[in-house]
Amino acid sequence: MNANNFSGEELRPLQSIEQWEDDLLLRYPEEEKKAKEDYRNYENPGRDTVREFYRLNHKYQTYDFVQEKRKEFLQFSRKEMPVWGAMEFLNTLVDDSDPDIELDQLQHLLQTAEAIRADGHPDWFVLTGFIHDMGKVLCLFGEPQWAVVGDTFPVGCRFSDKIVYPEFFADNPDNQDERYNTKFGVYSPNCGLDQVSMSWGHDEYLYQMVKDHMPEPALYMIRYHSFYAQHREEAYAHLMNDHDKEMFDWVRKFNPYDLYSKSPKPPVISELKPYYEDLIAKYLPDTIRL
Repeated sequence: MNANNFSGEELRPLQSIEQWEDDLLLRYPEEEKKAKEDYRNYENPGRDTVREFYRLNHKYQTYDFVQEKRKEFLQFSRKEMPVWGAMEFLNTLVDDSDPDIELDQLQHLLQTAEAIRADGHPDWFVLTGFIHDMGKVLCLFGEPQWAVVGDTFPVGCRFSDKIVYPEFFADNPDNQDERYNTKFGVYSPNCGLDQVSMSWGHDEYLYQMVKDHMPEPALYMIRYHSFYAQHREEAYAHLMNDHDKEMFDWVRKFNPYDLYSKSPKPPVISELKPYYEDLIAKYLPDTIRL
């Protein structure tokens, strides 16, 4: 199943891929701003595009779809460029629809990384903030938005009702497949998340790209930062081993920087570029394959 199988509306249900992150802020507002009515409020008709996004995501993200995408993209045969060049390539995904902020992708990622640096975290943590969305280049290869962004979840076992819009899984073929619709599905109890296939998107793509180069806590942050059904709702502890549970402390530590670091004041890229190029050189190869 490739992009040619889908209509324009199915490829791009959102006005921009950043609408997904805007929706996350409504679901998970900062602690001091939370009110009971803020939680999981999906009745706002202004968010119909998000509902349609998740209808498609939940319909098409099957176990077989994920395996096909892994085979298609994890050969990394499309481009090879320096990491900073890949970030500039990502930067062609400019969000014109966000009414609150007018920053491009590179500026947003620099804001995330600079917030982490300001709090005194290790340099690999800072670099993780800078590159964590680099996998969104999948959109530039013609991939549907719902196969690039969105909350991630395990495939190959029963879909949790803690996942956003769980009712849309009724249209997913795996929901009727006895191989995949039980609590453990193709997995065993506490097998460890490394044995679990997650729904396909920018998280897994980037993880596979950098898994031989970054420290393990960084890799957990990259791979599972969109796995809200676990790091916020704790719906899949039965698949996690003790090491996963320990490493998810890092995922939770990263999450606020990802969600809440947006600011209308743009970072000065020319001033920050030398620092980040040195940081990239410390941990990543000279060029990276996409």
